[in-house]
Amino acid sequence: MFGNLFEEEEEGFASTSSRGRTAKGGGEPPPPRGRSNLCGIKNQGGTCYLNSLLQTLLFTPEFREELFRLGPEELGYLEDKDKPGAKVRVIPLELQRLFASLLLVNQLSASTADLTDSFGWNSSEGTNQHDVQELNRILFSALEHSLVGTTGSTFIHRLYHGTIVNSIVCKECGNVSQRQEDFLDLTLCVCGVSSLEEALWNMFVEEELFEGNNLYRCAQCDRLVTAAKSAKLSKLPPFMTMSLLRFSFDFAKCERYKETGRYSFPFTINLRPFCEQTGAEDSDYSYELFSVIIHKGGCYGGHYHVYIRDIDQLGHWEPPDEECKSKIQKKLKREVKEVCEPKLKEDDPLSVLTAIIAQEPSKSVLLDQLGQKLMDKIGSSWSKKFRKQYGPIGKFLQSHNDVFMLVSHGTRVALKANPPSPGTEPPSPAEQTTNSDPRTLSDPEAAEQQQEPEQEGSHWFDLNDSTVTSIRESDIEKQFQGKESAYMLFYRKTQLHRPSEALNNPQYKVPLHLIQMAQEENVKLQQMREEFEATNNTVELRLHLATSYRLENGALQPISKEQNGSTTLNFDRRKTVGDLRLAIYQMQELWEGDMALTVAKSLPAGLHLYNTVTDDSVSLYSAGILTNSDLFVWNGREVCGAPVLTGAEWEPVLLTVVRPVLAEDGDQEVEDGLECEERKGSFENGAPGLKREARGFAGGSTLGEVREALGEPKESLLCQEHKGGKRGEQGAGEGGGASGWRLFPPDDMQRTLKELSLRDGDALLVLEPQSFDSSIFTLNGDVVTVTTPSDCRWLQVEFQPHEGGGGEKEEERRKMKVPATGNMLLCEVKQRAIEELQLQEQFPGAHFCLRQVDCTGKLLPPVCEELSVRDAGVRLMTTLTLCPGNAPKASQLFLHFSVGTAPSAGMEMDIIVENSCTVKECLKSMLDFVGLNGTCWHLRRLDWCEEVGEPLMDEDASLSELKISNGDTLVVTEGQLPPKGFLKLSVWLHLDPRNDSAVSMETHFNQTENSHTEEQMLEVVTGGETLSHSPSLRAGNMAELRSVGQVEISDEATLEDLKTQVMTLPALQDMCLPTTAFMRVWQLEGQRLARILRGQQLTLRKLKLTSGTDLCVQQLLKEEDLGPKEVLLNVKMRVPGERCYYPPEELVWDASRDSSPRSLRTCLAAHYGLSPDSLLLAKHQPDKHTWEEISNWSQQVSKKKKKKKAESLLGAPFHLKDGDTIGIKNLLIDNNREFLTLEDEQGQRMLREQAEQRRKGGQSAGSDGVGPQKKTGPTKSRKPEVALSINVGEFR
Repeated sequence: MFGNLFEEEEEGFASTSSRGRTAKGGGEPPPPRGRSNLCGIKNQGGTCYLNSLLQTLLFTPEFREELFRLGPEELGYLEDKDKPGAKVRVIPLELQRLFASLLLVNQLSASTADLTDSFGWNSSEGTNQHDVQELNRILFSALEHSLVGTTGSTFIHRLYHGTIVNSIVCKECGNVSQRQEDFLDLTLCVCGVSSLEEALWNMFVEEELFEGNNLYRCAQCDRLVTAAKSAKLSKLPPFMTMSLLRFSFDFAKCERYKETGRYSFPFTINLRPFCEQTGAEDSDYSYELFSVIIHKGGCYGGHYHVYIRDIDQLGHWEPPDEECKSKIQKKLKREVKEVCEPKLKEDDPLSVLTAIIAQEPSKSVLLDQLGQKLMDKIGSSWSKKFRKQYGPIGKFLQSHNDVFMLVSHGTRVALKANPPSPGTEPPSPAEQTTNSDPRTLSDPEAAEQQQEPEQEGSHWFDLNDSTVTSIRESDIEKQFQGKESAYMLFYRKTQLHRPSEALNNPQYKVPLHLIQMAQEENVKLQQMREEFEATNNTVELRLHLATSYRLENGALQPISKEQNGSTTLNFDRRKTVGDLRLAIYQMQELWEGDMALTVAKSLPAGLHLYNTVTDDSVSLYSAGILTNSDLFVWNGREVCGAPVLTGAEWEPVLLTVVRPVLAEDGDQEVEDGLECEERKGSFENGAPGLKREARGFAGGSTLGEVREALGEPKESLLCQEHKGGKRGEQGAGEGGGASGWRLFPPDDMQRTLKELSLRDGDALLVLEPQSFDSSIFTLNGDVVTVTTPSDCRWLQVEFQPHEGGGGEKEEERRKMKVPATGNMLLCEVKQRAIEELQLQEQFPGAHFCLRQVDCTGKLLPPVCEELSVRDAGVRLMTTLTLCPGNAPKASQLFLHFSVGTAPSAGMEMDIIVENSCTVKECLKSMLDFVGLNGTCWHLRRLDWCEEVGEPLMDEDASLSELKISNGDTLVVTEGQLPPKGFLKLSVWLHLDPRNDSAVSMETHFNQTENSHTEEQMLEVVTGGETLSHSPSLRAGNMAELRSVGQVEISDEATLEDLKTQVMTLPALQDMCLPTTAFMRVWQLEGQRLARILRGQQLTLRKLKLTSGTDLCVQQLLKEEDLGPKEVLLNVKMRVPGERCYYPPEELVWDASRDSSPRSLRTCLAAHYGLSPDSLLLAKHQPDKHTWEEISNWSQQVSKKKKKKKAESLLGAPFHLKDGDTIGIKNLLIDNNREFLTLEDEQGQRMLREQAEQRRKGGQSAGSDGVGPQKKTGPTKSRKPEVALSINVGEFR
């Protein structure tokens, strides 16, 4: 139908992972069912359409019970499916298992992997989404084939199949001609219809009249008469399926679209007006809605889910959350008055959280829902309102453990003053599914619910893959229209009643062996969950013993550097702090005295202690001790005799203390003045520099205490590194080597490090007042400038004698370092390098330039020597290459260029031109450089893939205006510059064996074949036939396309001008055409003749031709000038009694006035001299090797609207266009309505083989022919449409 038209959007997978804790390793068991007590289905990637249909079948009790009635004696055993000769009906067996799992296994969602494996689908099929209406038919067909020979072979036909009677009544003699047809579902139109009843009325009440030129041949009257055609429902099935045609095709835009208009449908419907009149009661025609499959999205992507009525009341229905808010809020207000203060203090988090927990019926709240309830309560999240002042919500609860407590293994929070009793604590999800009762609320709320009781059997659920939620019946009306709207409707007869023992009984009619299988699975899942909980609640703690640490620099440091002083302990976090203390006592047998457990954290400065855990009765989780937590074990007072300050305010800060280091001999110089290797302690060879040392200090210490701890006198000055002059960055004026520091004022000496916002890694410069006497330190206001030595200011110059050659000897590549600063001109650097390398003596009169090298080793354009090092973007302590050649000035450009083709690596030529010169002047300079002359040249750029690209059209524009920059590459191309708006079109010649002139042209091509050895040739089949390489498929209408060259022509030229220019191509000089009207021009798309270009005087722009389009020219024997609505068809008459056709003929059909089947039939009748009523027509579908019969019923007359609905062959479903093949049968001498030929059957067999190869993962055989390929622009990536199929074994 639509193949995999729909790709998953938004809700492709429904996550089944727990939102709470995450497992340390994989293997998390599936969670139990939710509050609805119904099981969802996992999405394999694109199987939401399958999930929706399976849930509908599951909640069809009659279907489910018929399936369960089939035992292993009829279906076989799945364990025997791989045994040779065993006939195991795998599909119904897997469907039984899936239904039993959905009914009985306590899991959130079930998997359909085993079922889709039984379909013969591979892993990629699970990611392709298909149409659910198509799946409904294919799945039922597969089940019927699987159940052949069993007692259930007819149950699908019995439950779902009905009968329609089509009648034609002669208006003159009253003769009635009837024909019955079976249906599985009713396909109803949505376009132009507002409701289901209107669509049924149009289909089964309105009559189609045959009158005027469209008369009916009555068998009794034996002549053409006026007649009326109608259809009625004859046999109604117990379950009626309605498929809504929401997807259509827009022929103006040539794209699919979805009908999103309002389309209503009733919850109960009486079908008596649409049925044959019988004496049955109204109850026999009454149906009620029980399932609505919904599609959300557009025609190229979307998602399916389903609304289902729980007929057997298997689920636990609760009012939707939005609907309950008003009722719950009344109850909450009453409880808030009883528990909380008269007026809630929204700025007090303790008051707010206490009120939220007290308002819950269970007096507790899930931890992962507390944040959402807080937002609902005060309209703001915890992070926005309280986090900055109180920290994370978890820490806040821990710090108020006198008010709050954790219950249910740490998953819920409750009030200590009113802890939940075992009776009020909410049951687990598994318990909820069996013991839940909506009436266990407070009396006022129960009274409110009793006012609006839910009718029995009226509970509706939304089953969206793994998610199941309760909905109201009124929510279904929201699916009447929009992008999320109803797509399939399922009705059941109101006469079908369920026995009382089936209600609330998921085991009803389920076979015993499937019940046992589900029970075993539940036991296995429960064990997995218990093991997972035990594993997931084990935390890994790092214990730090006080005997292994000492206090140093405001933090705890290990005494021994070889040992880190920590011990790893795995412990269950559900146990209490007292249990942990006892375990540590048992590990440390020699411990004496009190034991304090304090939460610690490793910081850059060392280990720091925070809060001490004192309450032995709380669990580790409640105490905030999580996995990988650090615990310090000590006496709670001191470590190695030194008192330890705890808490966040005393967190140590690791500072970098910087002191000046002066050389012992101030006149000592670094060798050569070039080598500079900075060390953490000092500079090499005693050069003046800064010594850096890492020291830790308590965050609560004042700056004066830090100075005292460093052993500095009170006169010493402390400076903080200036943010704009960080170490290592270039300072102002000298291209590097200067950094700035801010002097702390005297008042800051009394402020703490925390107050000064000093962090780990910040630098602190310690200076004595006499330090400013040296040239290194300069004080300007409160800013201290430190000028570091100049031995880091240099550029390395490497001499490369031959540009671009990497094969020179090593001794020819000489290097040297040139002292440089940021303000130094590059010409000075070059001059010093030339003098040091003595190049003037070795290469007298030669010119050199400096070039940088990129990361791949490629030389970049020469730098402008008029600029300084800094202005040219050259970094100090990097390498420049000295190459032969001139350097460009500031007003010049250095360009690469080549002649004819895109340059190879290293083969382009270089030229320096003025930035203001025009394209024409630049081209002349390049031609002079390579010694070429003439005017038949132009310049082109290189495109993004390094190929010759677009030409520089404006020859009078300057290079700067065209944004051509230094180092760009241009290509000098032969030929005149093409004018603006010109198109470059590839031309192919159509060689048709039916045309004698074409045969002569082919002879000419064969004679010149030796001179066109690389000429492209493509075999095509005219009339819409498909490309084929099989000799048996080469029919008499086989044609060839041969490339004859390209033309460049303006888009303002007419079609006649194009034909004239095509005739001048050398390959077509022997073609004899009196006028251009004897030439037909086709536009090619891919490898097919797509459309004929019409209108001799229309411009190519109006014909929507673009550069790169492929055209095909065809020589005609007579003049042709097709109108816009004239269609060129290939028509062929069927040979009576044989499976072949006479040779095809071209026919021009004028569809400008009437494009109906009657008009085409009249045109063909005139062409062949036959009666229109004796012709049977069909359109050939070459891609599928099938024929689509064109119906004789051309128009419908609506009694209700009294207007004709025109049926055009140019629209859906035929879409006739140029080149289509129409098959014709003369019913007077051939009453067989079959159009297929032996070639069609062979083509269908090839398609099936290719599909089988794709299913097995093989590569389908493709065409090796070459031909014109149209370049298309970037389009939205969509998966290829793949047909939906289910493989069924042979059981007959």
